[in-house]
Amino acid sequence: MKEKDEISRRDFMKVATWSIGGLIGLGWGIPAIAYVASPAWKSEQAQVWIRLGATSKVELGVPTLFKVKVKRQTGWIVNEEELSVYVLTEDGRNYIAMSNVCTHLGCRVRWIAEQDRFFCPCHNGVFDQQGNVVSGPPPRPLNQYQVKVEDGQLFILGG
Repeated sequence: MKEKDEISRRDFMKVATWSIGGLIGLGWGIPAIAYVASPAWKSEQAQVWIRLGATSKVELGVPTLFKVKVKRQTGWIVNEEELSVYVLTEDGRNYIAMSNVCTHLGCRVRWIAEQDRFFCPCHNGVFDQQGNVVSGPPPRPLNQYQVKVEDGQLFILGG
């Protein structure tokens, strides 16, 4: 007579087969899930220093427009976009970098040297040389970037 604690050979083989199959499935499944889902789990792309160009291009007291192409990755999608930045210096050592996107509805502002102002063509927003609102509907000044200079090159912190 068999004891109740004994396991039959057939039950043992069933458990062993399922256990080995489960281990193999986990061995392949976990890395596959991590590979597929990892872009969604990543936090916002780390901020990096973006090179604009030489400091020699910036005239004293005149905002100078720099355009650079930036690749941004969201999940599996990679977009290349053009970033436009106005850079201003009064002394050749300290620089201000401002976005050329109006803070009202996102239209592009442009520098009009004759009037010493930035103008937004969409709703007549006006900004001064440092990007502060002079008139119109914009709720706040132009967005600014952190700037650094290395070896005569301008860099802004962006992400």
